Amino acid sequence: MKLEAILSPLELPALGKRDLRETVCVVFDVLRATSTFVTALHNGAKAIVPVSEISEALAIKKNQPDVLLGGERNGIRISPEGIDFDLGNSPREYTPEKVRSKTIVSTTTNGTRALRACFGAKIVLASSFLNLSATAKFLRQKNFGDILLVCAGTEENTAIEDVLAAGALCEILSSSATVGTLSDSAETALLTYTQTKSDLATAIGNSQNGRRLLVIPELRDDVAFCLQRDIFPIIAKMETNGAIRRG
Repeated sequence: MKLEAILSPLELPALGKRDLRETVCVVFDVLRATSTFVTALHNGAKAIVPVSEISEALAIKKNQPDVLLGGERNGIRISPEGIDFDLGNSPREYTPEKVRSKTIVSTTTNGTRALRACFGAKIVLASSFLNLSATAKFLRQKNFGDILLVCAGTEENTAIEDVLAAGALCEILSSSATVGTLSDSAETALLTYTQTKSDLATAIGNSQNGRRLLVIPELRDDVAFCLQRDIFPIIAKMETNGAIRRG
């Protein structure tokens, strides 16, 4: 098993030029898209369909009125031309009562873009601290050759919370005899995590995304929620049609 990492969203366009057919991509957008998707699937959502643009989400809703629309721009629930989306990007909104048996079309600033950049990979997983061990267990059991950890980032910048989650996964996987090599980028994520794991709450609270969320009263609790470790024993796997379902 070889581990590699993309730590910046500036690296995402290059994925379109790579042959990913034998690569497993694990995407992290801890604050908050992948945390939200994992929560929704655990709470009974049928599927998550990530799209890049608001217009794509609205077009799907027009043809499939029963879907729920979810997503954010600048952290806030989308409201294009007065049309409120059903949900924002807070995982705490995605309760069983709201999402059970529903397909959710979601568009976020970085997370959905990162997931779509991985189209063509052998397998694409959405991961977070919430389901980290379940993700690691799946990767170990299948003993894949090449694993690419994709950090979605913030706008065009690296997001420390994504790097820390990628590093935490590296720590779990590198304890296995099946791991052969870590690229320098994966080593960077691992070292960042090992140096910070004793106080993740402070590190992530001081991050760009953490600071932004903590000053919004209705969203500040998302930070602590997304830092919970291994509360959901599921994987979130993208199908060839782009929908993400519980694995």
